Amino acid sequence: MTATDPQGGQEGELSNDRFVGGRDLTRWRTPLGRHLAGTVLWLSARLGPHAALILTLAVGAAIAAALTFISAEVYESVADADGVAALDHPLLETAMRLRSPWLDAAVTVYTDVAGTVWMPIIAATIMLVLALKRRSWTPVILIVTAAVGSLLMTIAGKRLFGRARPPLTDAVPPYEYSPSFPSGHTLNAIVIAGIVAYLLILRRRTVRGRVLTALVAGLFAFTVGLSRIFLGHHWFTDVLGAWTLGAVWLALVITAHRLYLTATRHAAIAGDTPPGR
Repeated sequence: MTATDPQGGQEGELSNDRFVGGRDLTRWRTPLGRHLAGTVLWLSARLGPHAALILTLAVGAAIAAALTFISAEVYESVADADGVAALDHPLLETAMRLRSPWLDAAVTVYTDVAGTVWMPIIAATIMLVLALKRRSWTPVILIVTAAVGSLLMTIAGKRLFGRARPPLTDAVPPYEYSPSFPSGHTLNAIVIAGIVAYLLILRRRTVRGRVLTALVAGLFAFTVGLSRIFLGHHWFTDVLGAWTLGAVWLALVITAHRLYLTATRHAAIAGDTPPGR
C-alpha cells in the first residue's frame, strides 16, 4: 500500500493507537482482562497478531450470537409483563402526530443512509481510506467484522422473534415486510459509526477532537433509531434492542482490538515480530 502516514503498519499502530489521552490500551487492570490478554498473547506467539485478532473476533461473534438468543428470551418476558413494550404504541402514535409530507421525505432520505445500500458503500470507502493511509489491514478486519456481525445479529434476531412490524396503515412508504426485531438500520448505525469513530479517536490528539467524534457517531446512531420509529417501520423496543445489542457487539470488537495491540506490543518488545512489518 502507498502510505501518506510516515508511521504506517504495526509500528504506526503502536505509536499512534496505543494511547487514548493518557490511557494505555495495552494495560489491563482487572483479573479478567489480564487473563484474556495472556490467552491472546499465547495465540499471537503461535499464529501472529492479525490471526489472533481474527480468532478473537470470531469468539466475540459467538458471544454476540448467544446474546441475541438471550435477548429473545428476555424480550418475551418483558412483553408478557407489558413492561417496556407498553411504550411501543404511545410512541408510534406520537410520531404519527408529528408527520408532514416534507418531514416524512426528509427522514426517509436520512434513514436510508443506514440502509443496505448506502451504509456498505460509506463503510467500504472509509475502510479503504484508513487502510491505505495507515498501511494496515487492521481497519479492514475491524470494520468488516463489525459489519458482518451486525448483519448476522439482525438475521438471527429476526428469525428468532419473527415479530410483526407496525401496521402498514401507520407507516410511511416505502414499506418494509421483514420481521421487525431488531431494527437492522439502527444496529448498522451504532456498530459501523461506532467502530469508525473508535478508529478515528485513536489518532485524535485533542480531547475536543475525541469528544466531537464520539458525539457525532452517537448522535447518528441515536437519530437513526428515532427515524425508524417516526416512519412507523419499527416499534420502540425493536430500536431499543438494536441499540443494546449493537453497543455490546461494538464493545467486543473494541476489546478484541485492544488485545491485538497488546499482542503486537509484546511481540515488538520480545523481538519476535519486527513492528514495521
